[in-house]
Amino acid sequence: MSLLPHQLELLSPARDADIGIEAINHGADAVYIGGPAFGARAGAGNDMQGLERLIRHAHRFGSRIFITLNTILRDDELEAARRMAWQVYEAGADALIIQDMGLLELQLPPIQLHASTQTDIRTPEKARFLQDAGLSQIVLARELTVQQIAAVRAATDPGRCTIEFFIHGALCVAYSGQCFISHAHTGRSANRGDCSQACRLPYQVLDDAGRFVAHDKHVLSMKDNNQSDNLRVLIDAGVRSFKIEGRYKDMAYVKNITAHYRRLLDEIIEEREGGAAPLARASSGSTRFFFTPDPEQNFNREFTDYFVNGRQQDIGAFDTPKNPGRAIGWVTQTGPNWFELETADHAAVLHNGDGLCYYDLQRELVGVAINRAEAVGKPGAGKWRVFPKDPMEGFKDLRRGTELNRNRDMDWVRMLEKKSSERRIGLWAHLAETPKGFALTLTDEDGFVGAADIAMPHEPASDAAKAEASLREQLGRFGNTVFDLIDLQLALSKPWFVPASQLNALRREAVAALEGARAAGFQRLPRAQPVEPPVPYPEDSLSYLANVFNQKAHDFYARHGVKVIDAAYESQEEEGEVSLMITKHCVRFSLSLCPKQAKGVIGVKGTIKAEPLHLVNGKEKLTLRFDCKPCEMHVVGRMKRSVLQQHRKEMEAVPMQFYRTRPVAGA
Repeated sequence: MSLLPHQLELLSPARDADIGIEAINHGADAVYIGGPAFGARAGAGNDMQGLERLIRHAHRFGSRIFITLNTILRDDELEAARRMAWQVYEAGADALIIQDMGLLELQLPPIQLHASTQTDIRTPEKARFLQDAGLSQIVLARELTVQQIAAVRAATDPGRCTIEFFIHGALCVAYSGQCFISHAHTGRSANRGDCSQACRLPYQVLDDAGRFVAHDKHVLSMKDNNQSDNLRVLIDAGVRSFKIEGRYKDMAYVKNITAHYRRLLDEIIEEREGGAAPLARASSGSTRFFFTPDPEQNFNREFTDYFVNGRQQDIGAFDTPKNPGRAIGWVTQTGPNWFELETADHAAVLHNGDGLCYYDLQRELVGVAINRAEAVGKPGAGKWRVFPKDPMEGFKDLRRGTELNRNRDMDWVRMLEKKSSERRIGLWAHLAETPKGFALTLTDEDGFVGAADIAMPHEPASDAAKAEASLREQLGRFGNTVFDLIDLQLALSKPWFVPASQLNALRREAVAALEGARAAGFQRLPRAQPVEPPVPYPEDSLSYLANVFNQKAHDFYARHGVKVIDAAYESQEEEGEVSLMITKHCVRFSLSLCPKQAKGVIGVKGTIKAEPLHLVNGKEKLTLRFDCKPCEMHVVGRMKRSVLQQHRKEMEAVPMQFYRTRPVAGA
């Protein structure tokens, strides 16, 4: 069973338990986080004690915790992965996010399974297959358009499978799970959580004749994803889980971006209240923020909505993979150890510790850390003298007229280091007199009830107004709980005097009972049962692109009718030139060299062909080949000899690996 058809889930990342707790506090309906091992971010693992603490906090609000177990696994790792799955299940985790289909052949706990982005879901057929194989939530490829997402929704059952989609954060240029450059060049596999990020490097782009097309450009580096303006159309297309990228990101990023999308989704939920298909949050409570969320304040490479609305020209961060920040002003003069600038907005304030940056004449981004900033001239003139942390002679091309951006605002940083949100669950309180004293009943917005009573004599109040005010004040104090009073009803035959200490004890006992009722009523997500007999996989043969790295994964696909199953690239069988990356991004299109762009252009039509281009970074060479029918680009190369040699040494030391020889058809 998936989310209810009209529930919207805001899914936030967490590097550790503390960040996960703040994601919940800032409105996340679910958090995805790495377990002790086997997550696709090698440096973002967590111990069980931290996970248990996060799970307890999330479940108080009905929020969910998803554990990433989304690397491909060697045969000798399967048992450890199975044990970890049981560990996190017993700790209370709500779902496992997986890539390796070999896990489905193991005795896993009855925990819900979600398909990782690494499973590369681009077609309705693949989505339907994973649903029928027992996965309850599937994250679609970031490259899909609204129409393609709607087609996936039409092919799947919303009662059995939830559609998840990335709405914010860094973009991998390749289809997820379809990038092997890191492994080919360094032996570090992206499919095993250890990407070297070759896509963020600068490259020379040459044509087949060796002529330069682009010089030192980051042509495989994308801007960051931002779907803020597309949430309504994504909802209408069938998306129900809205995922923020960023398991390596810091606390401030998670607070700010979670708060940003919480506000946007709440606005849409409110808009559609009372409509034919009203929407609801997937967890309890409401969130109040002590700051105004602003995605521009966090690290970003500028923003794009990628392919959601079709192919766009300007999706690449070709000049720099760094954070260019926001325009703030321009240099007015320079000195021996300082420079002066005038801000475009004279109300803007510079702070010690701020980060500035500018593009030099070669369009390289140069960072300037402010050691000290002093206002110059009249207050509000917008003029500042900046003393950089580093010597002035190191700032190439910093001169009068240079435009400056700010990419670190210390005022913002300090604000998010403090408490920046409050999440509360609404409740109604009812105080009634009983034959022996008084009873307090608390009913929360989800219908859970907690009650407490106290035995004491009924003592008439000497001042009725004062007595009622005291009752309301003491019983309305929920400040140190997760609850917020919506209304208090007093069912009393006459004003009674009740000491504040007794009222406080009564309220605390009722709150404890309500917390207990919520905990007892929390329902774990059910594990979906695969369709029997096993449905056939959409294809009958699989290349290395399917990432089959262990015998159990091979068994899974064979059980679903696949006849030929090649080993994963990490098995080192593909020693020649192959596609090391497949991407919807097209360098020819971005450089206005696409044959389709030239159609109808007088003097150009027919002169531009989709011939290969070449990328060069130092000694590394890659070839770009263009498949124009599906409008895709392949980055082609071969595995480095040093990686192959290292693999052979590892094979001698640990012979327990996937196939040493390629399986034959029909085997």
